[in-house]
Formats: sequence, structure tokens, C-alpha cells
Amino acid sequence: MGGQRDQLAMTPMGGSSAVDLAALEAALAPLAPLQPVTLRLPRTGRIIRLLRPMDIDRLLDAAATDPEEQLPYWAELWPSGIALADAVLLNPERVCGQRVLELGCGLGVTAAAALLVGADLVVTDYAAEALALTRYTCAVNAKWLPTCFQLNWRHPPASFFAFIGEGFPVVLAADVLYEARDVAPLLALVERLVLPGGLLWLAEPGRTTAAAFVAELHNRGWNDAVETWNGPWPDAGDAHVTVAVHALQRPVASR
Repeated sequence: MGGQRDQLAMTPMGGSSAVDLAALEAALAPLAPLQPVTLRLPRTGRIIRLLRPMDIDRLLDAAATDPEEQLPYWAELWPSGIALADAVLLNPERVCGQRVLELGCGLGVTAAAALLVGADLVVTDYAAEALALTRYTCAVNAKWLPTCFQLNWRHPPASFFAFIGEGFPVVLAADVLYEARDVAPLLALVERLVLPGGLLWLAEPGRTTAAAFVAELHNRGWNDAVETWNGPWPDAGDAHVTVAVHALQRPVASR
């Protein structure tokens, strides 16, 4: 998801010469210990290297005082993010040269894929820690950094809408609908974010909340082309997970 506490827009850093990997690693020190992961995407075979936190219990303890009661979903390597990264790499023409926003960047797998195929990328997440890890993942794999915005999209501030301007032709979202309370605010937000005729690329593993969200977009006239991914996934517990990747196109005359 997007940012907690204070919403913070970060200055973009672009190009391999601007990436200070040592500084990005130093920023991750509070999250140690971190596990290096070498991820092979299921269809493209592309290798994505990243770090993920090992002490989930500590993150859960920290989340106990969060006013939004937001669990550290960002710290897991979810099949939906992997599938969406694969889809982006298989369809680079959808994002190459486009202004693209990702809702809920997590560990940065999808963000790295988007940068690899030439997206002009803004990433958001509820947790500042997720933004730091995403910057690292993007630096290692794409040698480029996205613009970051810490965002609680249940309550997006006016500064966020000033930041994004008219919106984006492409919005990416992987596994962002965990709870029923997420559906209404996300519906309102995507109609502010996605330009008429634009694309919401949503990956989800069959949760009822995601089904309700997609059904409502269908009711509002959004077109939907769906493709499924069945892994293999890096975590054995996800072996039977099937991810639906929805290419949801907003009607041209919808605003």
C-alpha cells in the first residue's frame, strides 16, 4: 500500500551514474537482518535480485501501534507481484515511455521490471521501509531509481493529487486488496489516477475483496482482459496459488 505517518515525496534519482548503491544499502540498516533473494520470473526467466526482511515478528510488533492497523504485507514476496513483473516484461510496449504509477510497491519486483522496459515510474507504499527496499531493488536490477511517494491511499492527502497532476496512462497494482475496507477507497482513487482510456494493471490471487473491486469496475464500464499465472513461485507455501492479471481499461468518456 502507500504511506503512513507523513506523506513524503522523494526527489527522483535517475541513471546509473546517479545511483549510490552504498547509500541505499546504508538506509536499509534498520531493517537488518535482510535475506538476499535471487528470483527467476516464471515466464520470462528474468532474474531479479532483491533483499527482504527476515525478522517478521519484529515488524509485526511494530505494526501493533499503527493507527491504521496495517500489517507489514510489504515484507513478503507475493506471487501477484511476481506475475505482474512478468506481465510487464512480456508486454513492454504498454509501459515503455509512459508515465506509470505503482500502488503498493512492496519489495520492488514489479517496479524493477517497469524500469527495465523504460517506464517513467512513480512508486507508492504505506511503509517507508518498502520504499527504501524498492529503491534498492531498482538500483540493483535496473540501475535507475523511481520517484517515491509514501501514501496511505485510504486517506490520500491533497499534496498527493497536486503531485500526480492529471493522472497516469498506466497504474500498476499487485495484491493490494486484502480487506473489505480497501475496496471503496481504492475505487475512488483509481478513478482519480487512471486517465480516460488508460490502463489499471491489477494482479490478484483470487481474494473476495479483489473480486468485488473488479466487478464494480466492470459495472462502471471498464474493459477487462485477464491472464492467469500458476508459478512456479519461490515460496513452497504458494505452490497452489493462481494469480489473475487483469488489464482493466478505463472508458474514454468516463470523466
